[in-house]
Amino acid sequence: MNTIAELEAQLAEPSEKLIAELSVLDGDIMLLGVGGKMGPSLARLAVHAIHRAGIRKRVIGVSRFSDDESRRELEEAGVETISCDLSNEGDLQSLPEVRNIIYMAGNKFGTTGNEHFTWAMNSYLPGRVAEKFRNSRIVVFSSGNVYPFSTVGLGGVTESVMPEPKGEYAQSCLGRERVFEHFSHKYGIPMVIYRLNYAIDMRYGVLLEIARSVYEGHPVHLAMGHANVIWQGDANEMALRCLTVCKHPPNIVNITGPETMSIRWAAEEMGKRLGKTPVFEGTESDTALLSNASKSHQLFGYPRVSLLQMIDWTADWILHGGKTWNKPTHFQERKGNF
Repeated sequence: MNTIAELEAQLAEPSEKLIAELSVLDGDIMLLGVGGKMGPSLARLAVHAIHRAGIRKRVIGVSRFSDDESRRELEEAGVETISCDLSNEGDLQSLPEVRNIIYMAGNKFGTTGNEHFTWAMNSYLPGRVAEKFRNSRIVVFSSGNVYPFSTVGLGGVTESVMPEPKGEYAQSCLGRERVFEHFSHKYGIPMVIYRLNYAIDMRYGVLLEIARSVYEGHPVHLAMGHANVIWQGDANEMALRCLTVCKHPPNIVNITGPETMSIRWAAEEMGKRLGKTPVFEGTESDTALLSNASKSHQLFGYPRVSLLQMIDWTADWILHGGKTWNKPTHFQERKGNF
Protein backbone atom coordinates (compact mmCIF):
# COMPACT_ATOMS: atom_id res chain seq x y z
CA MET A 1 0.00 0.00 0.00
CA ASN A 2 1.55 3.25 -1.16
CA THR A 3 -1.50 5.49 -1.62
CA ILE A 4 -4.40 6.69 0.51
CA ALA A 5 -6.80 5.05 -1.94
CA GLU A 6 -5.11 1.67 -1.49
CA LEU A 7 -5.11 2.09 2.29
CA GLU A 8 -8.80 3.04 2.39
CA ALA A 9 -9.67 0.07 0.17
CA GLN A 10 -7.84 -2.28 2.54
CA LEU A 11 -9.59 -0.80 5.58
CA ALA A 12 -12.99 -1.13 3.93
CA GLU A 13 -12.69 -4.81 2.94
CA PRO A 14 -15.26 -6.80 4.96
CA SER A 15 -14.87 -10.41 6.01
CA GLU A 16 -17.44 -13.00 5.08
CA LYS A 17 -18.43 -13.26 8.76
CA LEU A 18 -19.16 -9.53 8.97
CA ILE A 19 -21.21 -9.69 5.78
CA ALA A 20 -23.22 -12.62 7.14
CA GLU A 21 -23.85 -10.97 10.52
CA LEU A 22 -24.94 -7.61 9.09
CA SER A 23 -27.26 -9.41 6.69
CA VAL A 24 -29.39 -10.60 9.62
CA LEU A 25 -28.93 -7.58 11.93
CA ASP A 26 -32.19 -5.68 12.19
CA GLY A 27 -32.25 -1.94 11.62
CA ASP A 28 -30.01 0.80 10.29
CA ILE A 29 -26.64 1.85 11.75
CA MET A 30 -25.72 5.30 13.05
CA LEU A 31 -22.19 6.35 14.03
CA LEU A 32 -22.09 9.21 16.53
CA GLY A 33 -18.77 11.03 16.26
CA VAL A 34 -17.96 9.68 12.80
CA GLY A 35 -15.45 12.45 12.10
CA GLY A 36 -12.63 11.05 14.27
CA LYS A 37 -9.66 8.87 13.32
CA MET A 38 -11.60 5.62 13.01
CA GLY A 39 -15.08 6.82 12.12
CA PRO A 40 -14.78 7.38 8.35
CA SER A 41 -13.16 4.00 7.66
CA LEU A 42 -15.63 2.24 9.97
CA ALA A 43 -18.56 3.82 8.12
CA ARG A 44 -17.16 2.82 4.73
CA LEU A 45 -16.59 -0.73 5.97
CA ALA A 46 -20.24 -0.93 7.04
CA VAL A 47 -21.42 0.33 3.64
CA HIS A 48 -19.25 -2.19 1.79
CA ALA A 49 -20.40 -5.10 3.96
CA ILE A 50 -24.06 -4.15 3.48
CA HIS A 51 -23.57 -3.85 -0.29
CA ARG A 52 -21.85 -7.23 -0.44
CA ALA A 53 -24.69 -8.75 1.59
CA GLY A 54 -27.18 -7.49 -0.99
CA ILE A 55 -29.45 -5.88 1.59
CA ARG A 56 -30.94 -2.44 2.18
CA LYS A 57 -29.66 -0.79 5.33
CA ARG A 58 -28.73 2.84 5.96
CA VAL A 59 -25.37 3.87 7.41
CA ILE A 60 -25.62 7.33 8.95
CA GLY A 61 -22.60 9.34 10.08
CA VAL A 62 -23.10 12.12 12.64
CA SER A 63 -20.47 14.77 13.33
CA ARG A 64 -20.00 18.53 13.49
CA PHE A 65 -18.22 18.13 10.12
CA SER A 66 -15.88 21.09 10.42
CA ASP A 67 -14.15 19.61 7.35
CA ASP A 68 -16.48 19.74 4.33
CA GLU A 69 -14.15 17.50 2.32
CA SER A 70 -14.45 14.60 4.77
CA ARG A 71 -18.24 14.90 4.68
CA ARG A 72 -18.26 14.87 0.88
CA GLU A 73 -16.02 11.78 0.80
CA LEU A 74 -18.32 9.92 3.17
CA GLU A 75 -21.38 10.77 1.11
CA GLU A 76 -19.64 9.65 -2.08
CA ALA A 77 -18.95 6.33 -0.33
CA GLY A 78 -22.66 5.86 0.38
CA VAL A 79 -22.79 7.14 3.96
CA GLU A 80 -25.67 9.45 4.84
CA THR A 81 -24.38 12.38 6.89
CA ILE A 82 -25.97 14.62 9.50
CA SER A 83 -24.21 17.73 10.81
CA CYS A 84 -24.85 17.81 14.54
CA ASP A 85 -23.29 19.15 17.71
CA LEU A 86 -24.16 16.35 20.12
CA SER A 87 -23.63 18.64 23.09
CA ASN A 88 -26.47 20.85 21.81
CA GLU A 89 -29.70 19.37 23.16
CA GLY A 90 -31.75 20.56 20.21
CA ASP A 91 -29.34 18.97 17.74
CA LEU A 92 -29.27 15.73 19.69
CA GLN A 93 -33.04 15.44 19.94
CA SER A 94 -33.43 16.12 16.21
CA LEU A 95 -31.54 12.95 15.30
CA PRO A 96 -33.66 10.12 13.90
CA GLU A 97 -34.36 7.00 15.93
CA VAL A 98 -31.99 4.27 14.72
CA ARG A 99 -31.83 0.69 15.96
CA ASN A 100 -28.02 0.38 16.03
CA ILE A 101 -25.77 3.06 17.52
CA ILE A 102 -21.98 3.11 17.56
CA TYR A 103 -20.94 5.82 20.00
CA MET A 104 -17.49 7.23 19.18
CA ALA A 105 -17.72 10.80 20.52
CA GLY A 106 -15.25 11.92 23.20
CA ASN A 107 -12.23 14.00 24.08
CA LYS A 108 -8.71 12.94 25.02
CA PHE A 109 -5.88 15.23 24.00
CA GLY A 110 -5.91 18.68 25.52
CA THR A 111 -7.49 17.36 28.71
CA THR A 112 -4.79 18.87 30.93
CA GLY A 113 -5.90 22.43 31.68
CA ASN A 114 -9.35 21.80 30.17
CA GLU A 115 -10.53 18.98 32.36
CA HIS A 116 -14.09 20.28 32.65
CA PHE A 117 -14.64 19.92 28.89
CA THR A 118 -13.29 16.38 28.84
CA TRP A 119 -15.62 15.37 31.68
CA ALA A 120 -18.58 17.01 29.95
CA MET A 121 -17.85 15.19 26.68
CA ASN A 122 -16.85 11.85 28.15
CA SER A 123 -19.18 11.52 31.14
CA TYR A 124 -22.10 13.98 30.91
CA LEU A 125 -22.94 13.68 27.21
CA PRO A 126 -23.28 9.86 27.36
CA GLY A 127 -26.26 10.23 29.68
CA ARG A 128 -28.04 12.53 27.24
CA VAL A 129 -27.29 10.11 24.38
CA ALA A 130 -28.48 7.09 26.35
CA GLU A 131 -31.75 8.85 27.16
CA LYS A 132 -32.25 9.73 23.50
CA PHE A 133 -31.45 6.24 22.19
CA ARG A 134 -33.00 4.15 24.97
CA ASN A 135 -34.69 1.98 22.33
CA SER A 136 -31.48 1.18 20.46
CA ARG A 137 -28.60 -1.21 20.96
CA ILE A 138 -25.37 0.71 21.56
CA VAL A 139 -21.68 -0.08 21.10
CA VAL A 140 -19.83 2.36 23.36
CA PHE A 141 -16.23 3.13 22.41
CA SER A 142 -14.03 3.24 25.48
CA SER A 143 -10.34 2.76 26.21
CA GLY A 144 -7.93 0.32 27.79
CA ASN A 145 -6.74 3.35 29.75
CA VAL A 146 -9.39 2.56 32.36
CA TYR A 147 -7.31 -0.43 33.47
CA PRO A 148 -4.41 -0.48 35.93
CA PHE A 149 -0.90 -1.15 34.69
CA SER A 150 -0.08 -4.84 34.84
CA THR A 151 3.11 -6.89 35.11
CA VAL A 152 4.43 -7.44 31.60
CA GLY A 153 4.72 -11.21 31.84
CA LEU A 154 1.06 -11.76 32.79
CA GLY A 155 -0.38 -11.19 29.33
CA GLY A 156 -2.50 -8.12 30.03
CA VAL A 157 -5.67 -7.61 32.03
CA THR A 158 -8.99 -9.25 31.21
CA GLU A 159 -12.44 -7.74 31.41
CA SER A 160 -12.82 -9.18 34.92
CA VAL A 161 -10.15 -6.83 36.32
CA MET A 162 -11.60 -3.83 38.13
CA PRO A 163 -10.73 -0.48 36.53
CA GLU A 164 -8.10 1.75 38.16
CA PRO A 165 -7.91 4.73 35.80
CA LYS A 166 -4.84 6.93 36.05
CA GLY A 167 -5.38 10.63 35.31
CA GLU A 168 -8.51 12.59 34.51
CA TYR A 169 -8.88 11.44 30.90
CA ALA A 170 -8.98 7.79 31.95
CA GLN A 171 -11.23 8.64 34.91
CA SER A 172 -13.68 10.38 32.58
CA CYS A 173 -13.64 7.32 30.27
CA LEU A 174 -14.70 5.18 33.22
CA GLY A 175 -17.32 7.83 33.91
CA ARG A 176 -18.61 7.35 30.36
CA GLU A 177 -18.87 3.62 30.94
CA ARG A 178 -20.63 3.97 34.27
CA VAL A 179 -23.17 6.45 32.94
CA PHE A 180 -24.03 4.23 29.98
CA GLU A 181 -24.16 1.28 32.37
CA HIS A 182 -26.65 3.14 34.55
CA PHE A 183 -29.01 3.74 31.65
CA SER A 184 -28.59 0.18 30.45
CA HIS A 185 -29.92 -0.91 33.85
CA LYS A 186 -32.63 1.76 33.90
CA TYR A 187 -34.07 1.08 30.45
CA GLY A 188 -32.76 -2.38 29.63
CA ILE A 189 -30.61 -1.02 26.80
CA PRO A 190 -28.39 -3.75 25.27
CA MET A 191 -24.79 -2.50 25.04
CA VAL A 192 -21.18 -3.42 24.50
CA ILE A 193 -18.43 -1.46 26.25
CA TYR A 194 -15.70 -1.57 23.60
CA ARG A 195 -12.33 -1.09 25.35
CA LEU A 196 -9.73 -0.42 22.65
CA ASN A 197 -5.95 -0.06 22.65
CA TYR A 198 -4.30 0.69 20.27
CA ALA A 199 -5.69 0.82 16.71
CA ILE A 200 -3.26 1.67 13.92
CA ASP A 201 -3.27 2.42 10.26
CA MET A 202 -0.44 3.83 8.17
CA ARG A 203 -1.27 7.46 8.96
CA TYR A 204 -1.14 7.28 12.76
CA GLY A 205 -0.57 4.94 15.68
CA VAL A 206 2.03 3.30 17.87
CA LEU A 207 3.90 1.61 15.02
CA LEU A 208 4.09 4.80 12.97
CA GLU A 209 5.48 6.71 15.97
CA ILE A 210 8.13 4.04 16.51
CA ALA A 211 8.98 3.93 12.79
CA ARG A 212 9.34 7.71 12.51
CA SER A 213 11.63 7.84 15.53
CA VAL A 214 13.83 5.13 14.04
CA TYR A 215 13.85 6.66 10.55
CA GLU A 216 14.58 10.19 11.78
CA GLY A 217 17.18 9.12 14.35
CA HIS A 218 15.20 10.19 17.39
CA PRO A 219 15.40 8.16 20.61
CA VAL A 220 12.79 5.48 21.15
CA HIS A 221 11.70 5.84 24.77
CA LEU A 222 11.45 2.56 26.63
CA ALA A 223 9.84 3.41 29.96
CA MET A 224 6.53 2.08 28.60
CA GLY A 225 8.33 -0.90 27.16
CA HIS A 226 5.38 -2.91 25.90
CA ALA A 227 2.05 -2.25 24.17
CA ASN A 228 -0.83 -3.88 22.34
CA VAL A 229 -1.77 -2.93 18.79
CA ILE A 230 -4.47 -3.95 16.31
CA TRP A 231 -4.99 -3.10 12.66
CA GLN A 232 -7.72 -0.48 12.37
CA GLY A 233 -9.59 -2.55 9.80
CA ASP A 234 -9.84 -5.40 12.31
CA ALA A 235 -10.87 -3.02 15.10
CA ASN A 236 -13.56 -1.53 12.84
CA GLU A 237 -14.89 -4.96 11.94
CA MET A 238 -15.06 -5.99 15.59
CA ALA A 239 -16.94 -2.78 16.43
CA LEU A 240 -19.62 -3.62 13.88
CA ARG A 241 -19.78 -7.24 14.97
CA CYS A 242 -20.18 -6.11 18.58
CA LEU A 243 -23.70 -5.02 17.59
CA THR A 244 -24.56 -8.73 17.58
CA VAL A 245 -23.38 -9.32 21.17
CA CYS A 246 -24.94 -6.34 22.96
CA LYS A 247 -26.45 -7.24 26.34
CA HIS A 248 -27.79 -5.61 29.48
CA PRO A 249 -26.02 -5.13 31.79
CA PRO A 250 -23.40 -4.12 29.20
CA ASN A 251 -21.09 -6.72 27.72
CA ILE A 252 -17.46 -5.53 28.25
CA VAL A 253 -15.06 -6.52 25.46
CA ASN A 254 -11.34 -5.75 25.17
CA ILE A 255 -10.30 -5.02 21.59
CA THR A 256 -6.64 -5.36 20.62
CA GLY A 257 -4.13 -7.75 19.11
CA PRO A 258 -3.02 -11.02 20.72
CA GLU A 259 0.63 -10.05 21.33
CA THR A 260 2.29 -8.22 24.19
CA MET A 261 4.54 -6.25 21.84
CA SER A 262 8.00 -5.22 23.00
CA ILE A 263 8.71 -1.63 21.94
CA ARG A 264 12.43 -2.44 21.68
CA TRP A 265 11.71 -5.42 19.42
CA ALA A 266 9.33 -3.40 17.23
CA ALA A 267 11.94 -0.64 16.83
CA GLU A 268 14.59 -3.18 15.86
CA GLU A 269 12.23 -4.73 13.31
CA MET A 270 11.53 -1.28 11.89
CA GLY A 271 15.25 -0.61 11.75
CA LYS A 272 15.84 -3.70 9.60
CA ARG A 273 13.24 -2.54 7.09
CA LEU A 274 14.23 1.13 7.11
CA GLY A 275 18.00 0.60 6.99
CA LYS A 276 18.47 2.41 10.30
CA THR A 277 19.87 1.53 13.70
CA PRO A 278 17.40 2.46 16.45
CA VAL A 279 18.51 4.75 19.26
CA PHE A 280 17.00 3.88 22.64
CA GLU A 281 16.49 5.94 25.76
CA GLY A 282 15.71 4.58 29.20
CA THR A 283 14.90 1.03 30.21
CA GLU A 284 11.72 -1.01 30.20
CA SER A 285 9.49 -0.85 33.26
CA ASP A 286 8.17 -4.03 34.80
CA THR A 287 4.60 -2.87 34.17
CA ALA A 288 2.67 -1.47 31.22
CA LEU A 289 -0.87 -0.66 30.07
CA LEU A 290 -1.80 -4.02 28.56
CA SER A 291 -5.09 -5.71 27.71
CA ASN A 292 -5.89 -9.37 27.24
CA ALA A 293 -8.29 -9.60 24.28
CA SER A 294 -8.92 -13.36 24.40
CA LYS A 295 -12.66 -12.78 24.82
CA SER A 296 -12.95 -10.77 21.60
CA HIS A 297 -10.87 -13.36 19.76
CA GLN A 298 -13.22 -16.09 20.98
CA LEU A 299 -16.21 -14.05 19.79
CA PHE A 300 -14.85 -12.81 16.48
CA GLY A 301 -11.67 -14.77 15.71
CA TYR A 302 -8.11 -13.50 15.63
CA PRO A 303 -7.37 -10.26 13.77
CA ARG A 304 -6.84 -10.86 10.05
CA VAL A 305 -3.77 -8.61 9.84
CA SER A 306 -0.72 -9.85 11.77
CA LEU A 307 1.73 -7.74 13.74
CA LEU A 308 4.56 -8.40 11.27
CA GLN A 309 2.30 -7.41 8.38
CA MET A 310 1.53 -4.13 10.13
CA ILE A 311 5.24 -3.53 10.64
CA ASP A 312 5.95 -4.27 6.96
CA TRP A 313 3.20 -1.94 5.79
CA THR A 314 4.24 0.87 8.16
CA ALA A 315 7.91 0.74 7.17
CA ASP A 316 6.99 0.73 3.49
CA TRP A 317 4.67 3.67 4.04
CA ILE A 318 7.50 5.66 5.63
CA LEU A 319 9.93 4.79 2.83
CA HIS A 320 7.46 5.93 0.18
CA GLY A 321 6.68 9.20 1.97
CA GLY A 322 3.05 8.32 2.72
CA LYS A 323 0.78 10.95 4.20
CA THR A 324 0.56 10.93 8.00
CA TRP A 325 -1.65 12.65 10.58
CA ASN A 326 -0.33 14.73 13.45
CA LYS A 327 -2.35 12.69 15.96
CA PRO A 328 0.10 11.06 18.37
CA THR A 329 -1.20 8.33 20.67
CA HIS A 330 1.02 9.28 23.64
CA PHE A 331 1.16 5.55 24.35
CA GLN A 332 4.32 6.14 26.41
CA GLU A 333 2.48 8.28 28.95
CA ARG A 334 2.68 6.63 32.39
CA LYS A 335 1.07 9.36 34.53
CA GLY A 336 -2.20 9.71 32.66
CA ASN A 337 -1.63 13.30 31.51
CA PHE A 338 -3.10 13.95 28.05
